[in-house]
Amino acid sequence: MLADYHVHTKFSDDSVYPMEDVVKDAIQLGLDEICFTDHVDYGVKVDWDSGQEIRYRGEAPFANVDYPSYVEQIAKMRELYGDAIQIRMGLEFGMQIHTVSQFQALFDRYPFDFILLSVHQVDDLEFWNQDFQKGRTQKEYNERYYEEMLKLVNEYHDYSVLAHLDLIVRYDKMGVYPFSEVKPYVVEILKKVIEDKKGIEVNTSSVRYGLSDMTPSKEILTLYRELGGDILTIGSDSHAPKHLGQSIQETKEALRSLGFRTFCTYEKMQPIYHAL
Repeated sequence: MLADYHVHTKFSDDSVYPMEDVVKDAIQLGLDEICFTDHVDYGVKVDWDSGQEIRYRGEAPFANVDYPSYVEQIAKMRELYGDAIQIRMGLEFGMQIHTVSQFQALFDRYPFDFILLSVHQVDDLEFWNQDFQKGRTQKEYNERYYEEMLKLVNEYHDYSVLAHLDLIVRYDKMGVYPFSEVKPYVVEILKKVIEDKKGIEVNTSSVRYGLSDMTPSKEILTLYRELGGDILTIGSDSHAPKHLGQSIQETKEALRSLGFRTFCTYEKMQPIYHAL
């Protein structure tokens, strides 16, 4: 079973990859299943029908997924290509504690198969452009990131897995912050994830970003297994053709070496286990 469970299309503000091209490419790559997980980031982006002005970064709109068109297009892809590949409908919820109610309302509107819970920004300050890190010490922005995630897993429950749990590493210009300093937060996050029968994602984009470790790190993955966690999904975080399906087979091998024996796909928000 080869499945890519973190796939973006032109419905995300940071991708121009047409959904039908993604499906065709996935079939060519021999993938058995894909899950579309386009971006929603309340707090920094607005809905297309919000009545608010849509801001642009170049040609890219600061807007969330056009939900009705997204649902319609996925249904069309299933109709056209369902005999060749399993297509699941998800979203990537870029959550903050003050946006929980907006995400809950969105989740309640559509029959999702899968939801990634991500933290891309805190206090409406994004990581990728260093707005969040600015004016904070490395200790302060790392701890604040994990504090927000811990609040979220305690407050919000309609998700499947935590995406790229240690994402802050990708955008930390000071280097890798010692895991021992944030381990107490991570332990509490993982305990709550396991208690709620949720999981974590292994995000293979660590390869293309040139990171020195997996995402999340092998330390976090080992800790998750030791605490009793066994729900894992694998996703490329694809935004372009060259990303799709990247390093999935190698990631499965790495997970086996860490003692895991299964990974998951999802249907109607329920995990389905497969041998690694």
